[in-house]
Formats: sequence, structure tokens, C-alpha cells
Amino acid sequence: MSTAVERNLSERFEVAFNQIHSWLQKNIRDAHSNNFTNLLKSGFPQHSLIRKNYHDLKMFARLRNSIVHEKIDQGFYIAEPHEKVVEQIEKIASLVYQPRYAHLIGSKPVFYYHENTVLVDVLRVMKSKPYSIFPIYDQDGYKWLLTAECMIQWLALNLSDQTIHLEDIQVKSLYDISKPRPVEFMEKDAEMFEVEEIFEQYHQSNRRLEAVIITASGNKTEKPLAIITPRDLIEMDTMI
Repeated sequence: MSTAVERNLSERFEVAFNQIHSWLQKNIRDAHSNNFTNLLKSGFPQHSLIRKNYHDLKMFARLRNSIVHEKIDQGFYIAEPHEKVVEQIEKIASLVYQPRYAHLIGSKPVFYYHENTVLVDVLRVMKSKPYSIFPIYDQDGYKWLLTAECMIQWLALNLSDQTIHLEDIQVKSLYDISKPRPVEFMEKDAEMFEVEEIFEQYHQSNRRLEAVIITASGNKTEKPLAIITPRDLIEMDTMI
């Protein structure tokens, strides 16, 4: 006979499964039916969360069918999921039921500069902080992305027997040698799902998205609140 602890595992599994199913029904476009497995197939190209957990989610669907079919009374199950399986499905359910907001996860504060800033000010920040990319703005808002690689290249091109007075060099002097680095903007209430999808879209088209900059309403004229890079996504995945 199932113990209270085992029944609790089954109930926890069913609650988490239903949360994921509800999220799929609300968020998957152009699905042919609300069947869980069909929603997974339809949502695979739409959401990175599904792609990352696709095989586990399919396994959960099969396990859920077994549990429900062998449920002989309210709250009484014959088939019982393993505790680690329950913990895994609850972890995935928490990602959809309690979404993570991009501005809370991205790197902050953002060190950004006007193009008239002297280069030495940026180098001082690099010396004391683990930052290597810096959004550059003009009077109209965001203009381009200054990187550590660009600064090293500029220094290599300009170093000679003469002395470089960095206090006299403005950031805009590096603009012509900087490579085009795609950047996208998103509002502060955007969910990490949306940010991951943008990076995935660039990846699928064989392009590299350098960063997503988070502002109040996603406008590039606004102050940057956080910045998310591909490295941030990798570090975030290791914590999930």
C-alpha cells in the first residue's frame, strides 16, 4: 500500500505537470491540439526552455499517463515517481510558474559612456572591475559597443616610439576600428525566456549577438539597467 510520503510525491508530480501543461497551453502558438506531447512538438522551435528539457518533458508525459491511469482514488496512486524525478519536474515548473526577469539576472550596474569620454576613464574601470564591454552613447542614445578587444587593437595600432597621452584620447576615436557588434534592447519586465529566444534566433542564422541591453521600456535612448551576454546565459544555466 502507498505510504503518505509516496502519495505526496505523486501529488507533487501531478501539480508540477499541470503547471507546465497550463503554461504550454497559454504560450505555444499554432498548436493543433492541447495535448501535452503535441504542445511540446509545436513549442520546440519556439522556446529554448522546451528544447533544453525536451526529452525529460516527454518522459514526464509518459510517467504522468501511468500515474493517472493507475490512480484508483482521489489522492491514492499505485504508480509512484522517484523523488529525483519529482524534484526535476518541480524545477522546470518553477521556471514557467515563477518566471525570471531579465533585469534581475543581467550584469549590473552597466558601465556605459558618452562618446566624448576619455579612454583612460574606461581603462580604470577595466582595471578594477571584470568588465570587457561598454555601451557607448551620443546625444541621441545608444550608438555602438566598445570592447576590450577593440581597445587592445587601438593601442597596438597607435603604440610606437611616441608616448600616448590617454587623457587626450576620447572614446569616439576608437569607433572607426570597432567591428559591428549586434546588440538588442529589451524592457526590464522581459522574461529570460524572451532573451534566450533572441540569442537563439541569432545562433540559428549563424550570427553572433553580442549583448542584450535592458532598459525601462526597451528603448535605446534610455539608461541601461542591465546587460546580458552569451556568457551570462551559460553561467545562468549552471545554476539551474
